[in-house]
Amino acid sequence: MGVFLGKLISLYEIALLIRIVLSWVPHNPYNQAIQFLYKITDPVLNPVRKLIPPIRGIDFSPVIVFIALGVVKRMALVLF
Repeated sequence: MGVFLGKLISLYEIALLIRIVLSWVPHNPYNQAIQFLYKITDPVLNPVRKLIPPIRGIDFSPVIVFIALGVVKRMALVLF
């Protein structure tokens, strides 16, 4: 169970990393793959953005989410 959860979190981290890279390059927001990526990452990023809004135009929410996912992944591997 813990290994499966760890792999699932790793996949989510990859999706989050792709989302970050896409924020730096021009892209078509109407592309179905892009919309899917937003659909799976926004529910996690948006609450963090409400707690910690962008500072001088820099969004730190992905950093916070990466840290939280790392903690959850380590806990899952240790506990399960």
